[in-house]
Amino acid sequence: MTLGELGLWSALCLLFWKKNLQKRFPAMGWYLALRAISAPVFLAILYIQSMPLYGPFWGAAYFFVYCAVYLASSILLFFVAVEIFSSALAGFSGLVRFGTVIFRWAAVASILISISTVSFSRPDWRILPDIMYRMMRSVSIMELCLLAFLCISMNALKLSGRDHAFGIALGLGIFSSGDFILAAFQGAYGNYTDWPQVASEGITLFALSIWLVYAALPEPVRKPVVVAANSTIYRWNEIASALGHKSPQVVVQQPANSFFLTDVEKVVEKVLTRTALREGESRS
Repeated sequence: MTLGELGLWSALCLLFWKKNLQKRFPAMGWYLALRAISAPVFLAILYIQSMPLYGPFWGAAYFFVYCAVYLASSILLFFVAVEIFSSALAGFSGLVRFGTVIFRWAAVASILISISTVSFSRPDWRILPDIMYRMMRSVSIMELCLLAFLCISMNALKLSGRDHAFGIALGLGIFSSGDFILAAFQGAYGNYTDWPQVASEGITLFALSIWLVYAALPEPVRKPVVVAANSTIYRWNEIASALGHKSPQVVVQQPANSFFLTDVEKVVEKVLTRTALREGESRS
């Protein structure tokens, strides 16, 4: 299964770059390149580590290389989520701009929450796995939320199920599910023969296969998004555009107290009119 994963990463990376999909999803292209390069490096280090003479040194090397790749992957996956969101809402510039700001604040909040839950009782290199796993957990939750958002709003966004943005989000959601399964059932000291590890590896192969199919099949041409002027998503886009507008605007707004004064004037006019009518009737 590990060799199969290596082959799928390599094939997917080559196909992704061959079809120039990295121009539309640059962060996804770099993420695939990172995984395709790091997978054989990990296998080589594990093979050298199995030798009695080189075990201790290469075991530490594997740990630090794995942490570096894991942290880099979590950062790239955040930018991949932003790319998917921008591609799915390409027809709504206001929502894209406003949603990107929300993504950034969500990333900052996730990092702060992840760091605050880390125990610093061991202020040395042993806290790296805690920081690493918590950051990836935050990114995995964001990926699942993004997939749920796309599934719910596909009709409103006129997004096809064969669109590459949806395919990447689907694969990320499957990856996140595998990570949660492994974290929930994997013990503190597991090995590659434990069933949670085997299940997680199977989920990884399944997600890579989905990505490979989406990259190989031609993507349908996305038609311009046409929505009614009174639709909810159109109003949201207009509101988001107004909130994110950077050009100087002058809004003429009547003071709040003027509404009260206007009402008072109307009441006084009515009273004066009625009084004048009554005086006229009494005189007649």
